[in-house]
Amino acid sequence: MTDVQDRAWRDRAIDRSTEGARQRAARRVDTFLAAAREIIDERKSTEFTVQEVVDRSRQSLRSFYQYFDGKEELLLALFEDEMAEWAAELRQRTSDGDPLARLESAVHALYDNAAPGWARNRPIAEFAQRLIINHPDEVAAAYSAIVEYLGEIVDEAAEAGLLRPGRPRRMAAIVLQAATVTAGRGPAARQPITADEVWEFCRHAIVPDPAD
Repeated sequence: MTDVQDRAWRDRAIDRSTEGARQRAARRVDTFLAAAREIIDERKSTEFTVQEVVDRSRQSLRSFYQYFDGKEELLLALFEDEMAEWAAELRQRTSDGDPLARLESAVHALYDNAAPGWARNRPIAEFAQRLIINHPDEVAAAYSAIVEYLGEIVDEAAEAGLLRPGRPRRMAAIVLQAATVTAGRGPAARQPITADEVWEFCRHAIVPDPAD
């Protein structure tokens, strides 16, 4: 066996070993995440301890801390999973029509998902709002799949000449924040702003007036 053949064999053996380790690690992480989801679903709350997750997963505390720094990182992982699933669903729900029609559909869907009582996983979503203070970059990263999709729609609208001059991706980020933050009702809770009003606001902000 030549040196080159020997190295190729060793590389393949190492790759198989590394891939096996990655798969085992992924299974352990998924087990911890599944255990945390079960507890959250039962309690409708994120008030639980790491030890409870460890006990439910039937793994060790040492194993937990191999993959997570603590409870906050675990919840961030859950939130990121939720946002990835929601981004895929959003793509499917808003795939028809011209760019502006799709963007309007996306605003309504995002508003509904963020509105009180509607969120896909309200306890995790509420905890994510608190995490923004300590982990703003990580929370922003969790939203990246949604921002990317909205950016694609806005890019298409810009290419079709339907938007005001500007930065399409910044417009997409503004649309996302307008839809999700406003849905929280905030100071206007007695007369909540509707999804239709949010879309009209966004449309006037990014679409030029016919008279312009």
